[in-house]
Amino acid sequence: MTRSNGFLHWVFPAMLMLVGLTVIFSGRDLATQYEDLQAFNAGFQHPVVIWVQRAVSLLLLAAAAERIISHIALHKHLPSALLAAAFVVYWLATVAAPALLSSHPKLAHEYLYTLIIGFAVVISGSAERDKILNASRNALVLFMLASVLLIPVVPSLVIDTSYAQGLLPGVPRLGGLAPHAVALGMFALTGLLLLWARPFRRTWLTRLSWLLCFAAMFLSQSKTAWISFFLCAVAMLAVRNGPSFFQRLGDPRQSASGIVACLGVMLVAAVLLVLVLVGDLGGKIVSFLDTAEGAQLVSLTGRDQIWAVAIEEWHANRLFGYGPTLFDDDFRASIGMPNATHGHNQFMDTLARSGSVGAVALVLYALVLLVLSLRHARATGGLSLALFVALAMRSVSEVPLMLFGYGSEVFAHLLLLVVLASSGKARVEVTAGPRRPTYRTAA
Repeated sequence: MTRSNGFLHWVFPAMLMLVGLTVIFSGRDLATQYEDLQAFNAGFQHPVVIWVQRAVSLLLLAAAAERIISHIALHKHLPSALLAAAFVVYWLATVAAPALLSSHPKLAHEYLYTLIIGFAVVISGSAERDKILNASRNALVLFMLASVLLIPVVPSLVIDTSYAQGLLPGVPRLGGLAPHAVALGMFALTGLLLLWARPFRRTWLTRLSWLLCFAAMFLSQSKTAWISFFLCAVAMLAVRNGPSFFQRLGDPRQSASGIVACLGVMLVAAVLLVLVLVGDLGGKIVSFLDTAEGAQLVSLTGRDQIWAVAIEEWHANRLFGYGPTLFDDDFRASIGMPNATHGHNQFMDTLARSGSVGAVALVLYALVLLVLSLRHARATGGLSLALFVALAMRSVSEVPLMLFGYGSEVFAHLLLLVVLASSGKARVEVTAGPRRPTYRTAA
């Protein structure tokens, strides 16, 4: 280990290890406690988990402090002043302000962890990025492998054999070592994106890892993860192959590409027309909405009730919201929703928890992430844009941008910050000499 690189990359595998150990020592049974997956560790915590959490917290603080002190001592410039300022303002508006000025203020030392590690991440360079992405890729593959290997050992811990609400009748749902099957699906998706952008040196290992992560994502039966993977794949392919495709499309010497593309569009349009005119698509949609599954879809699987509660709490304090303890154990008991561990939507949760100040900061922060993800899409081989798409899709039903402490939700968020910050630094340092590409920008 060199002083220039530090050991910040060890924080990401340590976070995944803590997530896995928490599940292992939780003693959960997915066959009977599936609805309580996200709250399985809300009560008693095993002493091993407590001590590991303390060790991970110390590692996080030490690694982040080393990076920040080194950055200041070497008089380095900020890789992206816009990204650093946006992150700090977002933390102040969504964490510090409600912790001090909300209807239910609360101060806790773990609120500072995300500020410290987040700032250490947004000053990262290309060397740190490479080590962080490689370590995260390896940790995610091992996380999926452990989740699968535990199936014959302790099946009740990692799979739900009684799950019957998915699109795969009779197929058990894999929760693995993640706090929820949806979280496992998003972990697997992140692993696939990292394998795509930074494959292993050995092709066979990359292919096996792809198969493992894809199988885990598929068996998680998370529709959010499935849709996100499709959109992320489109983003990656568009960035990597889009310019050459359109160049071939407009080249008279490559007329076959244009013909194939036009025929494909015509075929899709014809299929949709037949479904609407002949297949009575409208009638089938109405019939489906009359079923129990259709009613669940209309109510967004009960999230409309949670959002109604969030709006009520926002009305109580429009400026700074309810505060950090929104949807904690006592609050869920008071509203009779034991499974509502958060607002099940990033904007609604932030609006209720941090008020209008936090909601405005969230929108501005998301716009900054979008602009920078698009700006650095080519330089990162599409990884920046794909990670942003994954976070955006996750934000529809979860809270991946919440910064109250570190956990499974903040993992992909920090990876996106690493990619954006290091790309910004590469643009700053380009005048010092030629820069070797670190991403595979070709298919």
